[in-house]
Amino acid sequence: MHIGVIGATGGIGSRVVTEALGRGHHLTAFSRDASKIEESREDVIWKSINVLDADSVAAALPGLDVLISGFQPGNAAKDITDTVARSIADPAVYATAARSLLKALESHPRTRLIVIGGAGSLEIEPGVVRADSDDLMHETLDAIGLPREYAAAVRGHRDALNVLRTSNRLWTYLSPAEDIAPGERTARFRIGTDQPVLDVDGRSRISMEDAAVALVDEAELPRFVQRRFTIGY
Repeated sequence: MHIGVIGATGGIGSRVVTEALGRGHHLTAFSRDASKIEESREDVIWKSINVLDADSVAAALPGLDVLISGFQPGNAAKDITDTVARSIADPAVYATAARSLLKALESHPRTRLIVIGGAGSLEIEPGVVRADSDDLMHETLDAIGLPREYAAAVRGHRDALNVLRTSNRLWTYLSPAEDIAPGERTARFRIGTDQPVLDVDGRSRISMEDAAVALVDEAELPRFVQRRFTIGY
């Protein structure tokens, strides 16, 4: 397959590139400024893209079977403080990016889109979503060590999912586990839909490496077209 990855320098996006290459796929890796990328792998083509410009996205689609978007305003950050600042600077940017991606797909309706989103839109019990409650969000952010201000980005991801849900394009949305960090590639995890997948200790967690496995699995064998899915141990 020919897979495109937006945000290919980010924590999850970079691992998606490595995972897909390991399975023999061809990769077009997108970044805000591809001229700054030093890449020696033969099966990776780097290109610049403006995710907020539908024409820029549409120009990148010819030849792609699947476009995986790991767009994050904080991908180019220097540290966690900078990441948070960039992520919350404009909470509406997540929904804007979703609209741009969907608009681009109008001219390429057979290209599949997989968006890497957030866990805050998952239901912790029927009808109860963390992103809709400051108290619930603060509880989770405190537990995973993120400042409470990051709640703005959590809501932004929720809004992007709601934009996708209005579309009849071939979209899929991944809500990773609440606790996602660099770790081990085990390829052993469980898949859910709208509720978090919890481990034996009641934690919602996954490594970035296994998130990449799940994303490439979905690219190869689509199971959640026009749906959201989640993963966890």
